[in-house]
Amino acid sequence: MAYMNSPFIIVAAVTLMLPTLANAAEIKVLSTQATEEAYRELVPQFEKITGHKVTTIFTGTLDVQKRLAAGESYDMIIMAGPAIDAQIKAGKAVTGSRVDIAKSGVAVGVPKGAPKPDISTTEALKKTVLAAKSIGYSTGPSGVYIISLFEKLGVADQVREKLKQTPTGVFVGTIIANREVEIGFQQVSELGNFPGVDYAGPLPADVQQTTVFSSGMIVGANEAEAAMALVKFLTTSEAGVAFKKRGMEPG
Repeated sequence: MAYMNSPFIIVAAVTLMLPTLANAAEIKVLSTQATEEAYRELVPQFEKITGHKVTTIFTGTLDVQKRLAAGESYDMIIMAGPAIDAQIKAGKAVTGSRVDIAKSGVAVGVPKGAPKPDISTTEALKKTVLAAKSIGYSTGPSGVYIISLFEKLGVADQVREKLKQTPTGVFVGTIIANREVEIGFQQVSELGNFPGVDYAGPLPADVQQTTVFSSGMIVGANEAEAAMALVKFLTTSEAGVAFKKRGMEPG
């Protein structure tokens, strides 16, 4: 992985794939947070290669939807794939512009130093959830799935009073690290390296939910060509290494 730290190799691998643009552009991006860590590593490399500047707002899914509905102006968005499809249907994103960037499963975390729960099987996960005094989850795709999973496991009624949902844009890791909850669920990429959180692992395979995170071009974007170059960069095999380091799979 050391080669990812070398801008010279990134330049050699990617420059030929990106269009040469006469003028530097400022690309405005609105993104949810699952891809944030890898994205923050990659964007400075893209800026150095192209001369473009990328300005990004990271927030929760509900806030992204609210901003787009209010008519805020961006060049591209990064969200869960189905949410991109919804924005295309709503006329906010360009038809056919969805590009899948990375995918992530749902994970479990506990406060730093706390005993790691047994989540090795679905039955063990069920027992862990029932034993927990408080459970954190998000307003994003992982949170929606966790609520449906509790229904599927037949524990929804038993855990309802123990649930604590983070506001949009607030990581579940925050309330885990602050010991507001004993256990929390969010995307692998959002919990895996969160300060103050011990990563317990992903959900068991038979109840795992993989979410694809994608980009979409905004209708009437001021810098559509430059934004498409950014998407091309984020989907190179070299960039994929950064996503893999965060427990995500490219594409």
